[in-house]
Amino acid sequence: MKWYADRPARLVWQVLADLLALAWTLTWVKVATAAGDAVRTLRAPGDGLSDAGHNLSDTFGEAAAKAREVPLVGGRLADALERGRSAGGTLTDAGQAQVQAVESTALWFTVALIAIPLAFVLITWLPLRLRFARRAAVARRLRDQGRLDLLALHALTTLSLRDLAAFPGDPAEGWRRQDPEVVEALAARRLRASGVRP
Repeated sequence: MKWYADRPARLVWQVLADLLALAWTLTWVKVATAAGDAVRTLRAPGDGLSDAGHNLSDTFGEAAAKAREVPLVGGRLADALERGRSAGGTLTDAGQAQVQAVESTALWFTVALIAIPLAFVLITWLPLRLRFARRAAVARRLRDQGRLDLLALHALTTLSLRDLAAFPGDPAEGWRRQDPEVVEALAARRLRASGVRP
């Protein structure tokens, strides 16, 4: 495939369009990353809840271990303190669930902020670039094979009525007669329109 035109003016526009598409994509990647980081700051309460749950669980666990040493009532007292340890575990689980929800939200928010603008670029810019590349490659191949008559025929069928009227003489008649000047002139127009040097 031929990705860029031979003509400098068209080449400049293609390079600018490619750089613009790249800048658009990179900008949205940066915006999406920053937005994801901003959402991740919301995990602080979940982290605090999880830490508090750990501390509570550790405190009740240590208290239950010491309570077991108390004669007569130590076992029952330790069992009551173990329930407090279980409550700490519940707090820890709740904090971790909140952190996980925030992380998941941040991830999908980042993906969406990248995917939507990227899809826009892929739907608008990429088909135009691919169409140019295919047409230019075929036009160059026909030029290199000396198939100027086919290029001239394509020019005849795609030129505007104004361009056909401005063409010296009757281009259709010249093409039918295989007049070299007419065929070359029409083929050159088609090649230039395809971004290929005649």
